[in-house]
Amino acid sequence: MSISLLVRTSFFIIFTSLFIGCSSNDKKGNNTAFLNGNLKKGDLKRNSMLRNPEFSIPVDPNLARSLTYSRIRTQAPFVAMTFDDGPHPVHTPRLLDILRARNIKATFFVVGTNTRRYPHIIRRMIAEGHEVGNHTVNHKYLSRISIEEARAEVLGCERAIVAACGVKPTILRPPGGHINNRVKVWLNREFGYSTIMWAVDPEDWKRPGSGVVAQRIVTETDAGEIILAHDIHGPTIAAMPRALDGLLSKGYRFVTVSQLISIERRQVVKNGRLNEDYALENS
Repeated sequence: MSISLLVRTSFFIIFTSLFIGCSSNDKKGNNTAFLNGNLKKGDLKRNSMLRNPEFSIPVDPNLARSLTYSRIRTQAPFVAMTFDDGPHPVHTPRLLDILRARNIKATFFVVGTNTRRYPHIIRRMIAEGHEVGNHTVNHKYLSRISIEEARAEVLGCERAIVAACGVKPTILRPPGGHINNRVKVWLNREFGYSTIMWAVDPEDWKRPGSGVVAQRIVTETDAGEIILAHDIHGPTIAAMPRALDGLLSKGYRFVTVSQLISIERRQVVKNGRLNEDYALENS
Protein backbone atom coordinates (compact mmCIF):
# COMPACT_ATOMS: atom_id res chain seq x y z
CA MET A 1 0.00 0.00 0.00
CA SER A 2 1.39 3.38 -0.96
CA ILE A 3 2.04 6.00 1.70
CA SER A 4 -0.55 8.37 0.20
CA LEU A 5 -3.21 5.64 0.19
CA LEU A 6 -2.36 4.74 3.78
CA VAL A 7 -2.72 8.37 4.85
CA ARG A 8 -6.09 8.72 3.11
CA THR A 9 -7.35 5.48 4.68
CA SER A 10 -6.25 6.53 8.16
CA PHE A 11 -7.90 9.92 7.75
CA PHE A 12 -11.17 8.27 6.68
CA ILE A 13 -11.17 5.93 9.72
CA ILE A 14 -10.48 8.81 12.14
CA PHE A 15 -13.14 11.04 10.56
CA THR A 16 -15.73 8.23 10.63
CA SER A 17 -14.99 7.48 14.28
CA LEU A 18 -15.37 11.11 15.24
CA PHE A 19 -18.63 11.41 13.32
CA ILE A 20 -20.12 8.32 14.94
CA GLY A 21 -18.95 9.42 18.36
CA CYS A 22 -20.56 12.84 17.97
CA SER A 23 -23.80 11.62 16.47
CA SER A 24 -25.19 10.52 19.86
CA ASN A 25 -24.65 13.95 21.42
CA ASP A 26 -26.46 17.26 21.10
CA LYS A 27 -24.77 20.52 20.13
CA LYS A 28 -23.73 21.18 23.72
CA GLY A 29 -22.04 17.80 24.05
CA ASN A 30 -24.78 16.26 26.21
CA ASN A 31 -25.79 12.69 25.48
CA THR A 32 -29.25 12.96 23.97
CA ALA A 33 -30.26 9.60 25.45
CA PHE A 34 -30.45 11.34 28.81
CA LEU A 35 -32.68 14.07 27.40
CA ASN A 36 -35.28 12.00 25.58
CA GLY A 37 -35.83 9.25 28.15
CA ASN A 38 -34.52 6.47 25.90
CA LEU A 39 -31.84 5.12 28.21
CA LYS A 40 -31.14 1.39 27.97
CA LYS A 41 -30.41 -0.91 30.91
CA GLY A 42 -26.76 -1.04 29.96
CA ASP A 43 -26.51 2.76 30.02
CA LEU A 44 -28.03 2.87 33.48
CA LYS A 45 -25.64 0.26 34.86
CA ARG A 46 -22.64 2.12 33.47
CA ASN A 47 -23.74 5.37 35.11
CA SER A 48 -25.19 4.62 38.54
CA MET A 49 -25.70 8.33 39.24
CA LEU A 50 -28.58 8.27 36.75
CA ARG A 51 -30.48 5.51 38.51
CA ASN A 52 -32.33 6.18 41.72
CA PRO A 53 -31.60 3.64 44.49
CA GLU A 54 -34.39 1.41 45.76
CA PHE A 55 -35.68 2.51 49.17
CA SER A 56 -38.02 0.68 51.52
CA ILE A 57 -39.33 3.29 53.95
CA PRO A 58 -42.23 2.40 56.27
CA VAL A 59 -45.12 4.84 55.85
CA ASP A 60 -47.72 5.57 58.51
CA PRO A 61 -49.98 8.56 57.75
CA ASN A 62 -51.07 8.68 61.40
CA LEU A 63 -47.56 9.73 62.41
CA ALA A 64 -47.47 12.87 60.27
CA ARG A 65 -46.31 15.73 62.49
CA SER A 66 -48.10 18.48 60.57
CA LEU A 67 -51.33 19.28 58.77
CA THR A 68 -49.41 20.53 55.75
CA TYR A 69 -46.06 20.05 54.04
CA SER A 70 -44.03 21.81 51.38
CA ARG A 71 -40.69 20.40 52.61
CA ILE A 72 -39.26 18.46 55.52
CA ARG A 73 -36.38 19.22 57.87
CA THR A 74 -33.42 17.14 56.74
CA GLN A 75 -29.88 17.56 55.50
CA ALA A 76 -30.04 14.25 53.67
CA PRO A 77 -30.41 14.59 49.87
CA PHE A 78 -34.00 13.33 49.57
CA VAL A 79 -36.63 15.09 47.46
CA ALA A 80 -40.15 14.31 46.24
CA MET A 81 -41.21 14.85 42.65
CA THR A 82 -44.94 15.49 42.24
CA PHE A 83 -47.26 15.88 39.25
CA ASP A 84 -50.71 17.46 39.20
CA ASP A 85 -53.91 17.36 37.14
CA GLY A 86 -53.55 14.03 35.32
CA PRO A 87 -53.62 11.41 34.28
CA HIS A 88 -53.25 12.42 30.64
CA PRO A 89 -53.77 9.64 28.09
CA VAL A 90 -50.54 10.40 26.17
CA HIS A 91 -48.25 12.47 28.38
CA THR A 92 -48.58 10.48 31.60
CA PRO A 93 -47.59 7.10 30.09
CA ARG A 94 -44.55 8.81 28.51
CA LEU A 95 -43.66 10.24 31.90
CA LEU A 96 -44.04 6.86 33.57
CA ASP A 97 -41.59 5.40 31.04
CA ILE A 98 -39.07 8.13 31.89
CA LEU A 99 -39.46 7.51 35.63
CA ARG A 100 -39.22 3.74 35.27
CA ALA A 101 -35.96 4.02 33.31
CA ARG A 102 -34.46 5.86 36.29
CA ASN A 103 -36.19 3.86 39.05
CA ILE A 104 -37.77 7.08 40.34
CA LYS A 105 -40.98 6.87 42.38
CA ALA A 106 -43.10 10.00 42.14
CA THR A 107 -46.36 11.24 43.61
CA PHE A 108 -49.31 11.98 41.32
CA PHE A 109 -52.13 14.24 42.48
CA VAL A 110 -54.88 13.15 40.14
CA VAL A 111 -58.17 14.76 39.18
CA GLY A 112 -61.26 12.60 39.60
CA THR A 113 -62.64 13.20 36.12
CA ASN A 114 -59.38 12.06 34.50
CA THR A 115 -59.09 9.15 36.90
CA ARG A 116 -62.48 7.88 35.78
CA ARG A 117 -61.51 8.20 32.11
CA TYR A 118 -58.13 6.48 32.42
CA PRO A 119 -58.22 4.06 35.37
CA HIS A 120 -55.62 1.81 33.71
CA ILE A 121 -53.04 4.58 34.06
CA ILE A 122 -53.79 4.85 37.77
CA ARG A 123 -53.32 1.11 38.10
CA ARG A 124 -49.99 1.36 36.33
CA MET A 125 -48.87 4.12 38.73
CA ILE A 126 -49.57 1.92 41.73
CA ALA A 127 -48.06 -1.19 40.13
CA GLU A 128 -44.81 0.69 39.48
CA GLY A 129 -44.51 1.99 43.04
CA HIS A 130 -45.75 5.54 42.68
CA GLU A 131 -48.04 7.31 45.12
CA VAL A 132 -51.46 8.64 44.11
CA GLY A 133 -52.96 11.62 45.93
CA ASN A 134 -56.30 13.44 45.85
CA HIS A 135 -56.67 16.59 43.71
CA THR A 136 -60.49 16.84 43.80
CA VAL A 137 -62.93 15.76 41.11
CA ASN A 138 -63.11 18.96 39.05
CA HIS A 139 -60.06 20.97 40.18
CA LYS A 140 -62.17 23.35 42.26
CA TYR A 141 -60.57 25.72 44.76
CA LEU A 142 -61.48 24.30 48.15
CA SER A 143 -61.20 27.59 50.04
CA ARG A 144 -63.73 29.22 47.71
CA ILE A 145 -66.58 26.73 47.90
CA SER A 146 -68.88 25.52 50.65
CA ILE A 147 -68.02 22.58 52.90
CA GLU A 148 -70.73 20.56 51.19
CA GLU A 149 -69.22 21.22 47.77
CA ALA A 150 -65.72 20.56 49.07
CA ARG A 151 -66.83 17.26 50.57
CA ALA A 152 -68.30 16.18 47.22
CA GLU A 153 -65.09 17.18 45.41
CA VAL A 154 -62.78 15.37 47.81
CA LEU A 155 -64.91 12.28 48.36
CA GLY A 156 -65.65 11.95 44.66
CA CYS A 157 -61.96 11.92 43.76
CA GLU A 158 -61.17 9.50 46.57
CA ARG A 159 -63.82 7.08 45.36
CA ALA A 160 -62.56 7.35 41.78
CA ILE A 161 -59.03 6.46 42.90
CA VAL A 162 -60.22 3.52 44.99
CA ALA A 163 -62.38 2.28 42.13
CA ALA A 164 -59.42 2.47 39.75
CA CYS A 165 -56.72 0.81 41.84
CA GLY A 166 -58.14 -0.26 45.21
CA VAL A 167 -55.84 2.08 47.16
CA LYS A 168 -57.22 4.87 49.35
CA PRO A 169 -55.24 8.11 49.12
CA THR A 170 -53.88 9.64 52.33
CA ILE A 171 -52.70 13.00 51.02
CA LEU A 172 -54.32 15.85 49.11
CA ARG A 173 -53.04 18.79 47.14
CA PRO A 174 -55.49 21.71 46.91
CA PRO A 175 -56.02 22.83 43.31
CA GLY A 176 -54.14 26.05 42.62
CA GLY A 177 -52.76 25.93 46.16
CA HIS A 178 -55.92 27.67 47.36
CA ILE A 179 -56.35 26.55 50.96
CA ASN A 180 -56.68 27.94 54.48
CA ASN A 181 -56.19 26.56 57.97
CA ARG A 182 -59.89 25.86 58.46
CA VAL A 183 -60.00 23.62 55.40
CA LYS A 184 -56.70 21.93 56.34
CA VAL A 185 -58.09 21.00 59.76
CA TRP A 186 -61.34 19.79 58.20
CA LEU A 187 -59.50 17.63 55.63
CA ASN A 188 -57.45 16.02 58.38
CA ARG A 189 -60.35 15.39 60.74
CA GLU A 190 -62.82 14.09 58.15
CA PHE A 191 -60.50 12.27 55.73
CA GLY A 192 -57.21 11.89 57.61
CA TYR A 193 -55.42 13.81 54.86
CA SER A 194 -52.24 15.80 55.14
CA THR A 195 -52.33 18.82 52.82
CA ILE A 196 -49.37 18.82 50.44
CA MET A 197 -48.04 22.05 48.98
CA TRP A 198 -44.63 22.58 47.33
CA ALA A 199 -41.29 24.30 47.76
CA VAL A 200 -40.18 24.31 44.11
CA ASP A 201 -42.46 25.62 41.36
CA PRO A 202 -40.93 25.84 37.86
CA GLU A 203 -44.19 27.42 36.64
CA ASP A 204 -44.41 24.86 33.87
CA TRP A 205 -48.08 25.71 33.46
CA LYS A 206 -46.97 29.01 31.92
CA ARG A 207 -45.14 26.97 29.27
CA PRO A 208 -41.79 28.81 29.41
CA GLY A 209 -40.10 26.01 27.45
CA SER A 210 -38.78 22.62 28.49
CA GLY A 211 -35.23 23.89 28.92
CA VAL A 212 -36.35 26.61 31.33
CA VAL A 213 -38.49 24.17 33.32
CA ALA A 214 -35.60 21.73 33.66
CA GLN A 215 -33.13 24.44 34.66
CA ARG A 216 -35.46 25.84 37.31
CA ILE A 217 -35.99 22.43 38.88
CA VAL A 218 -32.28 21.60 38.94
CA THR A 219 -31.11 24.97 40.26
CA GLU A 220 -33.89 25.70 42.76
CA THR A 221 -34.22 22.34 44.52
CA ASP A 222 -32.74 21.72 47.97
CA ALA A 223 -32.77 18.70 50.29
CA GLY A 224 -36.13 17.75 51.75
CA GLU A 225 -38.20 19.74 49.27
CA ILE A 226 -41.35 18.88 47.34
CA ILE A 227 -41.22 19.75 43.63
CA LEU A 228 -44.32 20.70 41.64
CA ALA A 229 -44.96 19.91 37.97
CA HIS A 230 -47.92 18.97 35.76
CA ASP A 231 -48.16 15.81 33.68
CA ILE A 232 -50.81 17.28 31.36
CA HIS A 233 -48.31 19.48 29.47
CA GLY A 234 -46.11 18.05 26.72
CA PRO A 235 -43.21 20.49 27.30
CA THR A 236 -43.12 19.44 30.96
CA ILE A 237 -42.66 15.81 29.97
CA ALA A 238 -39.91 16.85 27.56
CA ALA A 239 -38.17 18.66 30.45
CA MET A 240 -38.22 15.72 32.83
CA PRO A 241 -35.23 13.65 31.58
CA ARG A 242 -32.92 16.65 31.85
CA ALA A 243 -34.41 17.76 35.19
CA LEU A 244 -34.34 14.31 36.78
CA ASP A 245 -30.87 13.45 35.53
CA GLY A 246 -29.65 16.83 36.68
CA LEU A 247 -30.85 16.20 40.22
CA LEU A 248 -29.55 12.62 40.24
CA SER A 249 -26.14 13.80 39.07
CA LYS A 250 -26.07 16.30 41.96
CA GLY A 251 -26.61 13.43 44.39
CA TYR A 252 -30.32 13.88 45.12
CA ARG A 253 -32.46 10.80 45.68
CA PHE A 254 -36.17 10.56 44.96
CA VAL A 255 -38.89 9.25 47.29
CA THR A 256 -42.66 9.66 47.36
CA VAL A 257 -44.24 12.41 49.43
CA SER A 258 -45.37 10.01 52.15
CA GLN A 259 -41.89 8.48 52.29
CA LEU A 260 -40.40 11.97 52.59
CA ILE A 261 -42.71 12.72 55.51
CA SER A 262 -41.74 9.44 57.15
CA ILE A 263 -38.04 10.20 56.78
CA GLU A 264 -38.52 13.26 58.96
CA ARG A 265 -41.04 11.80 61.41
CA ARG A 266 -39.29 8.50 62.06
CA GLN A 267 -35.82 10.02 61.82
CA VAL A 268 -34.66 7.13 59.68
CA VAL A 269 -31.94 9.35 58.27
CA LYS A 270 -28.87 9.88 60.41
CA ASN A 271 -25.76 11.83 59.48
CA GLY A 272 -27.02 12.33 55.97
CA ARG A 273 -27.41 8.62 55.24
CA LEU A 274 -30.40 6.34 55.16
CA ASN A 275 -30.31 3.69 57.89
CA GLU A 276 -29.54 0.23 56.53
CA ASP A 277 -32.72 -1.08 58.16
CA TYR A 278 -34.75 0.99 55.70
CA ALA A 279 -32.63 0.65 52.58
CA LEU A 280 -32.82 -2.28 50.21
CA GLU A 281 -30.16 -0.75 48.02
CA ASN A 282 -28.09 2.35 48.58
CA SER A 283 -25.87 2.47 45.55
